[in-house]
Amino acid sequence: MVQPLIQQPPIFPSGWRATAARLIVLFISITVLSTESFAAETTSATTHGPAGDIFAYLGSNMFVFLFLSLSLGYPLGKVTIKGVNLGSTAGTLIVGIGLSLTAFMAFGITYSAPGLVSTIFLLMFMYAIGMKVGPQFFSGIARGGFDFVVIGLIVALSNFLICFFGAKLMQMEPGYAAGIISGSYTITAVMGVAQSAVSGGAVTLPSSINANDVGANLAAGYAISYILSSIFTILVIKYLPVICGIDPVKAGKEAEALFGAGDGDDPLPGTVGTSVLGVSPMVIRAYKVEHQELVGQSVEALFHKYPHAAILKIVRDNQVISASRDLTIQMGDIIGVRGEYAGLIAGGEKLVGNEVEEPRVRDVEIEVADVHVGKSEYAGKSIEEMDEHIGFGLYLKALFRGGQPIPHLPKTILEKGDVIRLAGPAWCVNMAAKKLGGKPLVESSVTETMYLAIALVIGYLFGHFSVTIADIPFALGTSAGCMIAGILFSWWRTKNPAFGGPMSEGARSFVQDIGLNVFIAVLAANVGPKILDSFQGTVVIWIAVIGMLGALVPPILAWIYGFYFRKMNPAILQGAVAGARNHTPSLKAAQEICETDMPAVGYPVPYAVTSALVLILGYLSMVFY
Repeated sequence: MVQPLIQQPPIFPSGWRATAARLIVLFISITVLSTESFAAETTSATTHGPAGDIFAYLGSNMFVFLFLSLSLGYPLGKVTIKGVNLGSTAGTLIVGIGLSLTAFMAFGITYSAPGLVSTIFLLMFMYAIGMKVGPQFFSGIARGGFDFVVIGLIVALSNFLICFFGAKLMQMEPGYAAGIISGSYTITAVMGVAQSAVSGGAVTLPSSINANDVGANLAAGYAISYILSSIFTILVIKYLPVICGIDPVKAGKEAEALFGAGDGDDPLPGTVGTSVLGVSPMVIRAYKVEHQELVGQSVEALFHKYPHAAILKIVRDNQVISASRDLTIQMGDIIGVRGEYAGLIAGGEKLVGNEVEEPRVRDVEIEVADVHVGKSEYAGKSIEEMDEHIGFGLYLKALFRGGQPIPHLPKTILEKGDVIRLAGPAWCVNMAAKKLGGKPLVESSVTETMYLAIALVIGYLFGHFSVTIADIPFALGTSAGCMIAGILFSWWRTKNPAFGGPMSEGARSFVQDIGLNVFIAVLAANVGPKILDSFQGTVVIWIAVIGMLGALVPPILAWIYGFYFRKMNPAILQGAVAGARNHTPSLKAAQEICETDMPAVGYPVPYAVTSALVLILGYLSMVFY
């Protein structure tokens, strides 16, 4: 039997798995970076006083440079001006380039961080992305999300066409197109796949440019378009309904009416606070059976007849009996019934009999569990339909899809790969988990490391496989290979919970975060001096123009399709457009202006589709440029 996540006395301190994962990643970093053969190279220079010595030390100790860039970049990314901030990745890039440029311009020191470090952390990041979007990627394409998939395709493909052919038209050097795609889409990993296309030999560069020059062009295109895109994408998506004369608050209420009513703000799976019961509308009250229509019926049969009032315990002949035995009700039994307070007050005595004081039937331990939806027969059912089958004595606290909380409303459709947070008696949660094919979000860091290592090996080898067509070698690339490995592993573990179930969101988000930002710090170290050459002439203006068009035109096209052709609810459509743009701040802005969480319903499927597609397009933008 698959068991849900039940809180037990911890063998180790709370959060030990996340801590272990961090230590493993940092151990890899220190081991690789401290190896003499990977030491950074510095050009000969005469340092000037203590400042020069500091920058020379950074050049000789890349470990310090990389993690100094992270430690300063994170707080810089959090600085908010009128509700907009850079984010940790852009902050790390700016700090790294600043340090690298200062060392070169003031002291003649050129940094060279080891490429192996960049590769390791980029591939870890790609695996984590694949693990996040895997179940929703296949589920969204397979059924029920046609419009959401089309919206994702519209945004991703139009962004590629604008950025790629815009850079071609302006005769920009290789690297700019992929950098602008990365920045305008605010997906930093595009720079990684583009760079892997160069390092993997899929791109033949002109004799006048080398790999570091391409990296500098990538960074320049990314930096400018990212900043502009981050600001204006939020504004465009937030005010699309207003521009079209739509009341966003009214649209939000219509979406709520369409899906039901509900709210909630629970912590993500795998993070602190998931086991906290919090405020619940459910209570347990004791009644004496005095009405003949209940006599002779089983506990489960009564639940299906009255799904909002579940019998959890029975006192019969002074014996306390758990309802898990599915007994037949007898006259005079005292039963403990769990349901919403108002419902029990209104109908309890009328249906059952007099309410009595019997603490033994109300003494039911309530557990909180995160259960994974892995059984296909429940994918595609609404929450209210699910309640009729597995909701025995349970309260649905939260629903998560692709690592994002979404409104858990009666009409919300469950997807394979969703994580639902249930509160109720242990045996009720166990029964629900078994029916769902669920798997608790509990796995040792050793197991996660094993899966990560296997996926990276498979993805790396698969990415190296090359096919030559018309004398042009085509290879998926190691980074895209590892992302696809993550998608397939996530999908496989979703279908086969015995192989680990869903990856803990805490561990996954850490691997994603540290992987991307260390890669960015390495990039900043290596391209710092070169980036000045990338800003010659009018190139800055064209980066800004193409980047803005690539960021803003695709969401508008998707909005036109969804609103005017498909007549989608504007609040849901806003979320879908934000998901297609892979832009969580825009989702938050949409929720703010609509005064509801409903835009989150449209977010996950386009997000999952474009997360994979944009990386492939970024790779192709280097191969075909």
